[in-house]
Amino acid sequence: MNLFELLKAVAPELIVTAGAFLVLLVDLAFMRGHEIKRRLAVSGGVACLACLAAIVWISQSSGTANLPMLSLTPLTQLIKQVLIGLTIFTIIVSLNAKFTTHVGEYFAILLLAAVGLMLLVSSENLLMIFVALELVSLSLYALSAFNKASLASAEAALKYFFFGGMSAAFTLFGISLIYGLTGHTELGAIAAAMKAQSVEPVFYVALVMTLIGFAFKIAAAPLHLWVPDTYYAAPTPIAAFIASGSKVGCFFVLARILIQGFESNHGSAAWQQFVSGWMPVIAVLALASMLLGNIAAIAQTSVKRILAYSAIAQAGYALLALFAHEQRAMASLLYFVITYAITVLGSLAVVSIVENSGSRDRLTDFAGLSRRAPVLSGCMLIFILSLAGIPPLAGFFGKFYVFTSAAGAAKDLGMLWLVIAAVGASAISLYYYLQILKQIYVADAPVSPTAIQTPVFAGIGIVVLAAAVVVLGCAPDLLLDKILAAINSVG
Repeated sequence: MNLFELLKAVAPELIVTAGAFLVLLVDLAFMRGHEIKRRLAVSGGVACLACLAAIVWISQSSGTANLPMLSLTPLTQLIKQVLIGLTIFTIIVSLNAKFTTHVGEYFAILLLAAVGLMLLVSSENLLMIFVALELVSLSLYALSAFNKASLASAEAALKYFFFGGMSAAFTLFGISLIYGLTGHTELGAIAAAMKAQSVEPVFYVALVMTLIGFAFKIAAAPLHLWVPDTYYAAPTPIAAFIASGSKVGCFFVLARILIQGFESNHGSAAWQQFVSGWMPVIAVLALASMLLGNIAAIAQTSVKRILAYSAIAQAGYALLALFAHEQRAMASLLYFVITYAITVLGSLAVVSIVENSGSRDRLTDFAGLSRRAPVLSGCMLIFILSLAGIPPLAGFFGKFYVFTSAAGAAKDLGMLWLVIAAVGASAISLYYYLQILKQIYVADAPVSPTAIQTPVFAGIGIVVLAAAVVVLGCAPDLLLDKILAAINSVG
């Protein structure tokens, strides 16, 4: 492959990277003397244009390309478009930010995080996966601490950094053990080498080490301790991006590593049929995440903390998809995490607008919101009910598809025990989700309620996200067909 073909293959990443530098240039060279609102609008507009250009390029490109460490397929291109779309909505939510005056730096780092996620989903080499993951992580660490006026933001970012550094060390150690066992870092070559040799005990050490890093990234228990503080104290648009874009990219790569790289060492987590492999480990992570996330959320009085513990539980539900057969596992996982990303991004966008109106994120701050912002409340209703899994919204079909895929994964419904636990945990979640809606629609408004002014672009973005949740719930094939077609093209 010559240099021109290489640059053409990574053109979307180069476009977004160029957008990051252009945002910095525009803000530093031309906009420093203007008011903050105008700087946000101009820099956000430039960032959105760069993202849109990358989406157009991906949509116009066709075929596949195999680079030394990257693989471009219709499936990875689809996930890239989703990630860029989530980045655009994060930028829109950030247009009314009040937590920083470093506008150019903020949008530039956000775009670099998006570039890291795009490289991550294209990676088929463990070292490239690690490098891309660290680019994402370093960007998110910095973004989490962008509210310099908040000590809580700095503390949360520091916790996020320390936990992330430790998990990265475990992951790198696991990758080194896998290389020592197989002599390869490419997923396909690792799978072939593992099939050709007997499983050594050190493989299980490598497996656990590798999974520690990804369990941290997807917010799975017991590696979830950073999540509540980061969601609560980080700027709300960044919490939304961590909960949406980061989740989609990391779940996709985790599934590829397990299904493609460790396909011959999956073992079994079926009831009374346990066999050593990655499935029992994933079953423990899923069960712990579902139970801990939902139970801990009940005691919270902050909406962002509720959504943080909800994210832990949702990670547990998503892990159930990995027990299905390869094609159905990836399809159900991607539908679930994409629709969840849309939903949680919309819900945190609503929280951001409430905070910008002078309130905080406590449950009581949402009292009577339906009288102060009817459209915003209606969208929040859709998001919360979707997170709870109420039909006919996207969250219901996502859970249904994941649960049925896991239930039929083993003979004699051997995985039914985990599905029953997931259904029970999902029932628990109804309590704290309805607590939010109770404050919005039932609780009395403040003595002198004031209407919440919803910014135009943020309001349009929230309405579009809510409409997507309804449409993808009523017509899930709109997304599923694209996912399945992309998977079938890969094989």
